[in-house]
Amino acid sequence: MAGRTHVGISGWTYAGWRRVFYPEGLPRRRELEYVASRMGTVEINGSFYSLQRPTSYRAWYEQTPPGFVFAVKGSRFITHMLKLKNAETALANFFASGVLRLAEKLGPILWQFPERMQFDEEKFAHFLDILPRTHEQAARVAHGHDDRLLGRAWTDAEHQGPIRHAFEIRHPGFLSQAFIDLLRAHDAALVFADTAGRWPYAEDLTADFVYVRLHGAEQLYASGYTDPQLDWWAARIREWRRGCAPRDASCVLGPAADRPAGRDVYVYFDNDAKVHAPFDAIRLAERLA
Repeated sequence: MAGRTHVGISGWTYAGWRRVFYPEGLPRRRELEYVASRMGTVEINGSFYSLQRPTSYRAWYEQTPPGFVFAVKGSRFITHMLKLKNAETALANFFASGVLRLAEKLGPILWQFPERMQFDEEKFAHFLDILPRTHEQAARVAHGHDDRLLGRAWTDAEHQGPIRHAFEIRHPGFLSQAFIDLLRAHDAALVFADTAGRWPYAEDLTADFVYVRLHGAEQLYASGYTDPQLDWWAARIREWRRGCAPRDASCVLGPAADRPAGRDVYVYFDNDAKVHAPFDAIRLAERLA
């Protein structure tokens, strides 16, 4: 067996993409619809900067076809400001902001941590313990929202399915057995982030899915991917999709056991500065069709 592959972009509202990726004259309100006609997934990054609204999440749901998948970037208030300390109410606010309105189109939740944040095993273990694993659990968590969301909260589960979580780290202290073991114990994915060598990288398989973020091979957020580079990533993705690890995988703990059922793979291009992301996503998807 083999898992499914989802290849897309991180965000879609970039002024510089108009008349380059988006056709001239395309209304801004139809940009997501256009993206969904070219690829099958997108990473919502506005949710990282501020709480969105249930009406926005539902509008995004309605603008995309059946089978489309949204990854959602977790709130930076939780990861960068609170640094996971006393995060219960903030987590409730995040899920009450409308995430569950994506229903069956909700893919993984991405939790990205700042460069200076070091690994604290107790803190991360607690955070992983309180993360909801299903839509029903997320709805229960959402009921704990505070007064800031009165009148604009969504706390119902419209879909009975799992919720996956992925962790993108930027401090080398995370590349430890304790962190990898913790992720595996909670079936949470270590994000494989290509960052032009700026931040640490490892390919330890820690969950039943793989989450890849491609920020640029030579220049962070700006450089595009060459054909040989996309071929290299495609070959790795085929291995992960089969449930295997590439032979040359750079791991903290060594290769994980093969998963006969395969692994779903989510890939998001974040090299948006010079409009490489959408075209690179399409080129990679073609290789994996």
